[in-house]
Amino acid sequence: MQFTIEVGRYNPQGTYDQSAVAGAPYPPPWDKAPPRRYQTYTVNLPEHAVVLDALIAIREYQDESVAVRCACRSAICGSCAMWVNGHSHLACKSKLSDFTKDGKTRVETPPSMPVIRDLVADMTPFWQKHLAVKPWLEGKKPAPPPMEEYRVPNAAMEELIQEVSCISCGCCLMDCESFAVNADFLGPHALAKAYRYAADPRDAQTKERLGEYSKPGGIWDCTHCYECVTQCPKGVAPLEQILKLRRMAVDAGFTNNAGTRHADAFAESVKHSGRLNELTLLPKSVGFFNIVGQLKTLPSAFNMIRAGKLPPIIHKSIPGVQRIKNIFSRVGGRFK
Repeated sequence: MQFTIEVGRYNPQGTYDQSAVAGAPYPPPWDKAPPRRYQTYTVNLPEHAVVLDALIAIREYQDESVAVRCACRSAICGSCAMWVNGHSHLACKSKLSDFTKDGKTRVETPPSMPVIRDLVADMTPFWQKHLAVKPWLEGKKPAPPPMEEYRVPNAAMEELIQEVSCISCGCCLMDCESFAVNADFLGPHALAKAYRYAADPRDAQTKERLGEYSKPGGIWDCTHCYECVTQCPKGVAPLEQILKLRRMAVDAGFTNNAGTRHADAFAESVKHSGRLNELTLLPKSVGFFNIVGQLKTLPSAFNMIRAGKLPPIIHKSIPGVQRIKNIFSRVGGRFK
């Protein structure tokens, strides 16, 4: 079966084959990424072939200059993560017939990551974020006697099975919209790892971890774009772990941040009137006494007024709002 592959080529020297065609600049928020040139190849492979099969065939039999990183070819090592048709995937797990669009498949390094050459991205930002969450256990005291282990209930470890499945491929970070606009965001992979250690009953620094993760760039900077859930090849669903960390952090008392204030303001508004009061949501999230923060929101407020999107000054309750209040009362918890 014949497949057409468009390979995004890049090298620091800017030297390319004459057949390589310049690609359009990436749109925001990836507009600062260096543009690629795209070289088209045709390969004959079985119908069940995957993207990595095509890239290896191109490198081995057509163009040895194509740089591609791969190892296990079994969706375990994660080294062949790249953009396939505009989203991150493992090349060894992406069936060519499923990814052929308009007769071709485009592969390239994700524009959110620094590129070294062709399909090889620089994973330094990924590993820096990984180390920033301290991905190891701090043993509790007293330590178990020699030749013995820390013992925990099976149920406690079963809660961490999903996070342990992570293979550190970086697919989630490559497509993360929060990371694309804020390089300081720890990212879905690192925060999923963070939950794996913060929720482990053997760890002695859970509260300290939650305090660090609650700072700017941490758990509250996720915007719920769900790309990490969609692109994770192992079903880790990092967003779910970020939400768990948020609950743990709030329960531990780390509430003096914009994220918690935003959640409180949102819930209080809905509980009170049955609908969101957008006029007070931003001021409450920033903090009424945070003068500097309030001043920074003025340009957004002026833009809303100019665009005719100013929320109603008088916020009215919906009919039957008591039913909403009953739901809050029944659910209980922080917003009871």
